Amino acid sequence: MQNLFSPWRLRYITSAGRRPPAGCVFCRVVRARRDRDNLILFRGRDHFVILNRYPYNNGHLMIVASTHLPSLQAAEPAALVEMTELIVRCDRALRKVYRPSGINLGMNLGRSAGAGIAGHYHMHLVPRWDADTNFMTVIHDTRVIPESLLSSWRRLRPLLASGPPPEPPAAPRMRKAARRRRGRGGGRR
Repeated sequence: MQNLFSPWRLRYITSAGRRPPAGCVFCRVVRARRDRDNLILFRGRDHFVILNRYPYNNGHLMIVASTHLPSLQAAEPAALVEMTELIVRCDRALRKVYRPSGINLGMNLGRSAGAGIAGHYHMHLVPRWDADTNFMTVIHDTRVIPESLLSSWRRLRPLLASGPPPEPPAAPRMRKAARRRRGRGGGRR
């Protein structure tokens, strides 16, 4: 028989039956300013990036609104631009650290859509690998996460904190093309 060690789960197991703290978990961690303890990888103007404490795979992270907002409709346009830029930055960091075959990207908006924290919007990024199935998931309905959350935090944080900014948006190139068309007699006069 082989042993499977996951010491980081002890705190979760021994907390069963305890009443969870009141309020929103995302609001608590963003105010706490204990980024390492709370697994926060990056803080932006309107969002922060955090590792999922109960991941599907190593590198499962979330981009979370810094304020308690229930939906994307409640966010300012600049915040939505920042979220998109953070998706690109996180994608780049996950691909460099974990070399996944693909990345699931998704949101569950509202309890009926599966949101565990329904009142505070957040985006999940989950790295995936080809043929990443094994008997534990199939037979025992159990996932094996081979890397500790703190190790994941140590590997991803430097890339997110100082990674290159996302590529500039395509809009300026589109404007150049429009100017060229106008110069050839097309466009507004």
